[in-house]
Amino acid sequence: MGFPIHRPRRLRKNELIRSMVRETSLDVKDMVQPFFVVPGEKVVEPVKAMPGVFRYSVDTLIEEVKKTRDLGIPAVILFGIPEKKDPLATGAYDDNGIIQRAVRAIKEKVDGILVITDVCLCEYTSHGHCGLVKGKEIVNDATLELLAKTAVSHARAGADIVAPSDMMDGRVMAIREALDREGFVDVAIMSYSAKYASSFYGPFREAAESAPSFGDRRSYQMDPANAREAIREVGLDIEEGADIVMVKPALSYLDIIRVVRDSYLEVPIAAYSVSGEYSMIKIAGEAGVIDYKSVVLEVLTSIKRAGADIIITYFANEVATWLR
Repeated sequence: MGFPIHRPRRLRKNELIRSMVRETSLDVKDMVQPFFVVPGEKVVEPVKAMPGVFRYSVDTLIEEVKKTRDLGIPAVILFGIPEKKDPLATGAYDDNGIIQRAVRAIKEKVDGILVITDVCLCEYTSHGHCGLVKGKEIVNDATLELLAKTAVSHARAGADIVAPSDMMDGRVMAIREALDREGFVDVAIMSYSAKYASSFYGPFREAAESAPSFGDRRSYQMDPANAREAIREVGLDIEEGADIVMVKPALSYLDIIRVVRDSYLEVPIAAYSVSGEYSMIKIAGEAGVIDYKSVVLEVLTSIKRAGADIIITYFANEVATWLR
């Protein structure tokens, strides 16, 4: 029978009953806090395009990571900006590189938090692309060796999880084989499996100084119009040894998170709520045109509801203080 027997509003009457039947909930354990690491000492440098986000030198990073740990967030993900860039991205796999130093410092001084490292070449190449360049072509297979060297270098420094974000074909297998060969069988791979060529990355490119000097990344990152392709990409990464798969960006790709969740029930799914998503909400909140806190929580809840187990978000520390 229909109305009046069925009254869905009965379960919305007050917050106690709403919370009791709530299908999706956020928890600090769902989140990962990103950090940008730069050379120098005592550096706390604001990122203009991302209000409230800073670039840190290794010494100042340690205190921030401790704050994240103390909020109950289980992991951080690190992005490095080297002192020098070159066509071969040598700073990416230098055992004394910026990320390697940061990982060692965290492991030495901060207990109880996982360290994830972004594995890509774009922050380290003078041309800003995620792979080696020959003429105007971003070369796939020759890049794999450097990505594998980078992952091994991060593991040697103490990284718990390496996260390849380059979107080169075959890089998960190359990294898995290299890690295993060097004895790092317990280092997990969180693959940026469905990473789209999105316009939402703009603020990140300022923070990481990683804008390409020519062309764009559409020959290796996914076409935003494609959904079925994401299923294929994720499947290939799982076959190659990915322990966690990722969809990036998150907010405009909730349908992709859902289709990946429905297709691969056995694998943890991460979603990266990217810099453009963060800045839009942050700037709108500062302008008073939205209820900032409510919008942040609604957006992150939607990402979790779509099927993500892990949310990488610049809001993580702030949200953790609210949830406490």
